[in-house]
Amino acid sequence: MTDIKESAEQAHIASRALGVSNVTTRNSALESFARGIEHAALMLLARNAEDVKNAEAKGISRALIGRLKLSDSKIHQMVASVRQVIGLDDPTGRVLRHTLLDDGLDLQQVTVPFGTIAAIIESRPDAVVQLISLALKSGNALVVKAGHEANSTVAAIEQLVRRSLIEHELPEGCVTVVYGREAVAALLGMNGRIDLIVPRGSKELIQYVQGNTCIPVIGHAEGICHIYVDAEADWEMATRIILDAKTQAPSACNAVETVLIHRSVEDFVPRLAMSLMKAQVKIRGCNVTARLAAGIAVDVITDEREWATEYGDSTIAVKVVESLDEAMTHIARFGSGHTDCILTSNPETARRFLREVDSAGVFHNASTRFADGFRYGLGAEVGISTGKLPPRGPVGLDGLVTYKWLLHGSGQCAASYTGENAKPFRHQQY
Repeated sequence: MTDIKESAEQAHIASRALGVSNVTTRNSALESFARGIEHAALMLLARNAEDVKNAEAKGISRALIGRLKLSDSKIHQMVASVRQVIGLDDPTGRVLRHTLLDDGLDLQQVTVPFGTIAAIIESRPDAVVQLISLALKSGNALVVKAGHEANSTVAAIEQLVRRSLIEHELPEGCVTVVYGREAVAALLGMNGRIDLIVPRGSKELIQYVQGNTCIPVIGHAEGICHIYVDAEADWEMATRIILDAKTQAPSACNAVETVLIHRSVEDFVPRLAMSLMKAQVKIRGCNVTARLAAGIAVDVITDEREWATEYGDSTIAVKVVESLDEAMTHIARFGSGHTDCILTSNPETARRFLREVDSAGVFHNASTRFADGFRYGLGAEVGISTGKLPPRGPVGLDGLVTYKWLLHGSGQCAASYTGENAKPFRHQQY
């Protein structure tokens, strides 16, 4: 416990230096970090193979193993995400509002880092790299508590980033990894030292974090994403998009979990079922889906609560609906507000879906897998936020800054602007 508190205190101290550092220095440190990952690729893969072997021996789920496991392509994407962050504008020091209150009384609203971020992550070493790059670029110190199954890989990543920090004369405490089961509870209680918490992992983890801290939390509990196949959908396009959304990364939070199909195109059901079977995707669904599946096995959903399930693997739910309204009602009832999509060639139907579905991401004729900070051009993401308060959706650099008000005066007193002979404000916007 003492070590965790000390780590958080060191991060808090480091955040003050990092927050006022030059963005050129932060970018240079990140470029060194990216090169370090490239040069250490074989070492990272070896460390990760140890973690995967240990996790498999402990019977950890396939979904978590999928998130844990690194590959050449994942390492390449990790490096690319760091470099994309380097190329983005500095999110700090931006003037959001500039108002002349009166002659010689000048007000500015300016973006600043949060300070110290605690990231609580299950299984995802690539997410650790994303968080490091976003935190450093935005001037925030980062304390990482990774799942024990990724300890060896994450420790290697910490070594690489610390070398980069030292090389560019930034405090080592800007990035710290903490270990042990007690670390999560300790971090959640460090209000005043930790300014923001980012959990990435299971529904249970995120709900635990949200329910046990008074520190602001960015995160989503579930990724129950839908694709609605409209009466005027292109079947070939629909098949291609659904397969991509389910099979490209089944354990990802932006993978589709439920497909809704308009009754008028029920002949699409056997075609889709055949494609899913060939892709080794298990189908669960309504009675109509089972009847129309042309002999392909469909496990009928008998408990409607299952429609709110995030499978996280090669399983998909399929339901035939009577109308667009029924599809949107289903999404509102069982969805998680993550990402939902309509497939249609009718622009008015698409406009209505995009307007009325209340999710962080609402798509037309595109895979739900595009709900990602890297793909949005944010460089990387700290996670997907499905709450109503901003930031919402993939959270990139702009989600890691807050703001403060800077007032430059020349001897003014508030009393001059109150009372019977109050001086008027100019409130001139720049």
